[in-house]
Amino acid sequence: MVQGTTSDAGKSTVVAALCRLLARAGVRVVPFKPQNMALNSAVTSDGGEIGRAQALQARAAGLEPHTDMNPVLLKPSSDTGAQVIIHGRVRADMNARDYHQYKTIAMAAVLESHQRLLAKYQVVMVEGAGSPAEINLRERDIANMGFAEAVDCPVILVADIDRGGVFAHFVGTLACLSDSERARIIGFVINRFRGDISLLEPGLAWLERQTGKPVLAVLPYLHGLHLDAEDAIQPGQSGDGKFRIAVPVFPRISNHTDFDALRAHPDVDLIFVGPGHAIPSADLIILPGSKNTRADLDWLKAQGWQAAISKHLRYGGKLIGICGGYQMLGHSVTDPHGVEGAPGVTPALGLLDIDTTLTRDKRLAQVSGHCAFVDAKADGNADVEGYEIHMGISHGAALARPAFIIKDGAQARPEGARSNDDQILGSYLHGLFDHPKACAALLRWAGLETDNVVDLGQLREHSLDRIADASAPLLAAISGSGKS
Repeated sequence: MVQGTTSDAGKSTVVAALCRLLARAGVRVVPFKPQNMALNSAVTSDGGEIGRAQALQARAAGLEPHTDMNPVLLKPSSDTGAQVIIHGRVRADMNARDYHQYKTIAMAAVLESHQRLLAKYQVVMVEGAGSPAEINLRERDIANMGFAEAVDCPVILVADIDRGGVFAHFVGTLACLSDSERARIIGFVINRFRGDISLLEPGLAWLERQTGKPVLAVLPYLHGLHLDAEDAIQPGQSGDGKFRIAVPVFPRISNHTDFDALRAHPDVDLIFVGPGHAIPSADLIILPGSKNTRADLDWLKAQGWQAAISKHLRYGGKLIGICGGYQMLGHSVTDPHGVEGAPGVTPALGLLDIDTTLTRDKRLAQVSGHCAFVDAKADGNADVEGYEIHMGISHGAALARPAFIIKDGAQARPEGARSNDDQILGSYLHGLFDHPKACAALLRWAGLETDNVVDLGQLREHSLDRIADASAPLLAAISGSGKS
């Protein structure tokens, strides 16, 4: 099991790297995260939903994502509440106190999935969540040491040296653990190191003397990686291309990995616009997905962004809405069952002739098809692939001009909507930029004429190989520890 001294210490990356190394060696390895709290998720081969980081780790292991890889997923809908997903399906919406009591039931689901994976694979590579030093959450813990103790699993502790204070992180974390928890930590991993290793060596020697535990590896800082983020997003500029895309960042933004292909595009200057900042002049604005569409819609208006979007359209700019962002483009979002909060109706932006009703049932599907609009440069309709994760149905006249045509068995169905002037496009499809042809077609639709193409799949594979190569000493150290 890989645990971290903090969130974003590198647990997901280390697990992915070890999965790729073991898969290369012909070992049947599978990733596993007992509990994940994230708004970036993926649709699995068995029709469920898991954290996006586990889907990436599955790719590293050469596997299709499956709900057993992440049996408990929490998707925050507010500062104190979250949607609880068990084995890929929505179980309930709970506040933090109620979920804390529910963990006994959640742990049974975790152990059930773990047992199924143990029966099929030689190695189960487990990722913790946050930090095991959260002593206020130790009771009923299923994410870190509570799980490790339950299944008697050895633990590697990872810290990010780029943040500073790495030795204090290790020593302080150990001080917060029980004797049995400290005993199961077999060593440390220092992540994201850059500089002269000889200057670090005195600190490594001190750490080993102080704790009696070895430093298993010092992993380098690798620039230019293209790996799916578990949840964190850094507002600001990404790229220096000539075509500017602005993405407003909602408090409950979901699946911002939709923009990874755009961030990697050499002709795109993608800007994440955070709270308190004005939407800058741009060629294209994209409203992202949201875990709480009505609340984020009210928040968007409070930021003054509705006026900025209207001005953008008046000056001829293009606008795309994805999932929750698509719902915001219509006349209204109605929540009759209180799916996202108190039942009610929220006026939307009124830019597409649709209305949306939120439903209790969540649609989860991997889909493929083609763009409904003709891309003259591609000599036809570009292919598209992606996935749907949404609770809501949209209806209205704008659906007569779909964004995509999706294959549905032997049939085909329209998906999404476009405005009559073709200035606005909305879709429930996440990952709509991931396919190289769809990305190029959508950017040309938005006004970018370029021959450059980004293949996000290839970039991910190359990045997985890079982190695996850099982590080879870690696998050797683990193998020689006698605990593997």
